[in-house]
Parts: sequence; C-alpha cells; structure tokens
Amino acid sequence: MTVFRTPEERFAALPDFPFAPHYLTLKQGLRLHYLDEGPRDGPVVFLLHGEPTWCYLFRHMIPLLTAEGFRVVAPDLIGFGKSDKPLARESYSYAGQVAWIGEWIEALDLRAMTLGCQDWGSLIGLRLAAEMPERFHGIALSNGGLPAGQEPPCAFAIWRAFSRYSPVFPIGGIVKRGTKRPLSPQEVAAYDAPFPTRASKAAARVYPGLVPFAGNPAVPDQQRAWQVFERWENPFLCCFADGDPITRGGDAMWLERVPGTRGMAHRTLRGGHFIQEDDPAGFAAAIAEVARTAASGA
Repeated sequence: MTVFRTPEERFAALPDFPFAPHYLTLKQGLRLHYLDEGPRDGPVVFLLHGEPTWCYLFRHMIPLLTAEGFRVVAPDLIGFGKSDKPLARESYSYAGQVAWIGEWIEALDLRAMTLGCQDWGSLIGLRLAAEMPERFHGIALSNGGLPAGQEPPCAFAIWRAFSRYSPVFPIGGIVKRGTKRPLSPQEVAAYDAPFPTRASKAAARVYPGLVPFAGNPAVPDQQRAWQVFERWENPFLCCFADGDPITRGGDAMWLERVPGTRGMAHRTLRGGHFIQEDDPAGFAAAIAEVARTAASGA
C-alpha cells in the first residue's frame, strides 16, 4: 500500500487551532491522528468529521465542550487531515473506515461516549454505535444519516458526479460553498492544508461514491445497523440545519423509528451543510445536552 503523509509544515500557524496532535499506528501500519482535549476523567464526547474535512472543523466547538468538563476526542479519518492517506482508490471502503475508527476506539478504550456527528462522520459514527453500542451513551446527529438503499437526493447526485469527474477538486472551496458564513482565506487554506497534491485527495474523491444509496453493496450492513437503532433507548437528539439542501428533512426517519429520540429537545440549527462552521455553539450545546441526559440516566 502506497501511503502519503502530509508534511507537518503544511499545518503551521492554522487559525484557532492550538490543539496538540496525538497519533496511533493501526495494525495495517497506517498512522491515525486525533485530538484529545479536556480532563481525562471527564465524560467522553466523540466528534467525528466527514467529507472532505478534518478535525479542524471542530476547532470552535472543542473549547465550549471542554469548558463544561468533557473530554473531547476527535480523530482524522484515514485519508484526511493529519492521518495517513493511502493513494490507491481501492484502499478505501465504507467497512474499512468503520474498522479503522473502531480499532482506534478500542485502542484508547473509550467508553460511555456521546457521539457528535455530521456528513460521513454520521455514516461511520452511527455504524460504530450500532456495532459497539456498549461504548456509546448518547448521540447528537446533525446533517447526516444512515442511508440504506434509497435513491439519492438530487443535490447529492450532483455532488457525487462532481467528486468523480471534475478535473479540479478544491477542498477548501468546497467547504466554503457548504457554509453560510464566509470563511476567511486562512480558514479555506486550513482545509486545503492536508491535501498538497492531486493524489493526496484520493479519499476525498472516493467517499461520495461509497454512500450506500440504491444498489450499493453496503446496504445490508446499513439495514443491520437500523435494526439496532430501532431498539435504541439511549438519548438520541437531532439537530439538523435549516440551510442544508442535501440533508434537510433527514431527521424525520430518526424521530419516527428510534425510541431514544422521544422526549429529547430536538432543534433546528442555523446554517449550511458544515454546521460546525455556521453554528458551533448550537451544535456543542446539543451534544452537551445529550451527554448530561445520558449521565443522569446512567
């Protein structure tokens, strides 16, 4: 497996990102980067980014959560951020990414976690919660889901085609177009930082095509995960954005099918697809509420 490791100097002087790096080498030899902030004995909040971002996405949320006494862990998916990037498209799969992050969870022995997730962070994080439910006490879901064979929304179909066929793939520009607030040139550059070469964007190009809509081989795995969530009693809060054309209305199936959503203060956040940029305080507050609810019921 040929692997690209982004040079550390690419991450020098990132705005609002004072966090110390941590690394774990997985069994395949891939190095996974993660943040680990706040008190080590605090309740664990697990933040999982999606496509094509990295843990920089949570820079405004992490201080809000650690200030409330939470231990916040936020990995970079393999292929993103400061984590290693296999260069062959065939190195990536949905199940493979779930396995990589699952290995990281077990290595750190993370327990009683509250998951805060969005985009591919939800596809991976929700699968992990279904496969190791004993490690998760609650979930706050924004702008994501667990598709299981339905037809893709029109906006997503356009995005999927763009990721596959466009001759240029400007990561920072893509993130900028998915937010409502203007990102500064320095912030756009921070999203570009992990990907200095065309080849290093392999994962970012691949994952839109792996979302398990109709005909995807991952659909049976999704259906098994849904069977877990249809019995899920732990706190589950939906906090979707009002301005995301891809996931708008996606909370309805969770509210209908997941027992743990009952009695939770579901809410609409203000912003676009990357809600962590548009409404970090609102998303952090939703996660903190889930964590407190889970702790009170433990």
